[in-house]
Amino acid sequence: MTPTLWQTVPVVLTVALAIGLRFLPKLRGYQFTAWIIAAVTAAMIYPAAFLKWGDLDLNNQWVILLVVQGVMFGMGTQMSLRDFAGVARSPRGVLVGAIGRFTVMPLAGWALIKLFHFPAEIAAGVILIGSCSSGLASNVMTYLAQANLALSVTITAVTTLLAPVMTPFWMKLLAGTLVKVSAFKMMVDIIEIVLVPIGAALLHDYLKQAPAAGRKTVLLIAAIGAAWLTFLAAGGWSWLKANLAGMPLQLMGVAGFLLSAFVAGVAYHRLTRRIPRLDHGMPLVSMAGIVYFTAVTTAAGRDHLLQIGALLFIVAALHNTAGYFFGYWLGRATGLDKNSSRAVAFEVGLQNGGMASGLAGAMGKLGTVGLAAAIFSPWMNVSGSVLANYWRKRPVVATVYAPPAPQPHP
Repeated sequence: MTPTLWQTVPVVLTVALAIGLRFLPKLRGYQFTAWIIAAVTAAMIYPAAFLKWGDLDLNNQWVILLVVQGVMFGMGTQMSLRDFAGVARSPRGVLVGAIGRFTVMPLAGWALIKLFHFPAEIAAGVILIGSCSSGLASNVMTYLAQANLALSVTITAVTTLLAPVMTPFWMKLLAGTLVKVSAFKMMVDIIEIVLVPIGAALLHDYLKQAPAAGRKTVLLIAAIGAAWLTFLAAGGWSWLKANLAGMPLQLMGVAGFLLSAFVAGVAYHRLTRRIPRLDHGMPLVSMAGIVYFTAVTTAAGRDHLLQIGALLFIVAALHNTAGYFFGYWLGRATGLDKNSSRAVAFEVGLQNGGMASGLAGAMGKLGTVGLAAAIFSPWMNVSGSVLANYWRKRPVVATVYAPPAPQPHP
């Protein structure tokens, strides 16, 4: 069918807007959000173009896994092992942020699905994104707001490590009646989707200044990993599947992914020695990956979005606002200063949409469970940018103690 003018014009306009924002310094920060909007628009109008390219199924579970791992690896290159040292510097702030992240948002999602009565799998998607860790967007927004960036980065790192336990826990507790949830499998999926690629990136960071003994140990494990991956590719995985089942097979799979992290980390580190600016380009890889799975998710769930898209957008706005509000005031109630409380607000209010999409893909339900992530992610970028600019224009002024002026004697 020949595309009509009304179909083509919105796509052209949104793409032109995304490109044009690059040349407007005051609006350049919204360019990524504009690309997300362009992807959603194109996928809604031309869904078939984002589901299959010839024989390649763009919605395939393994394709989504590889794309999400690429996104997480790109995010990981912007993290450092030093980020975890912030736990010792601000333990109370980290504790408040982590508790807020894994209590406020899952419970807020549960309350909203009870209020709006979504279909089961879409409701489960709201719980899922609320149960994921903070994303690097929270660090960007904290930086723009001139809030406590060190605390923000540390909370992101800690909640990412906690996600394999906390996300399955909340999904089983709050969404177990909506979709089939295997807590152990979801834990394994999070390790494979999130911790392995981020771990590979952190390994690259470690190798930058690793002592000789540490470097040799990493290279040895990477060599073992390369040999193991060669064995699997040569038919070893088929042999394992024929002789193992259930949890033992899944554990062997996790072992393979963990070893692959060493291989990828070492390979990437050596590549950056040849191309020093490669780290600076990795955020673009992450952004491109997010645009990709947003478009595929939108195309796969187009029929559902036509029915409840507006309502899901309202839920995204309410959910996001609840995170900012409770995150900030939880920080203030526990004695954190305003800049730290602002950082906590972003950490609680902004979720890792890539993780949610990856888990929905692993469940084989990207077009339903993954819909919330497709709607929530662009809105979080918009609302986060607005709040960050609002706080940036209202910096916290440090209170300087001045002793009272001496009073004259009578």
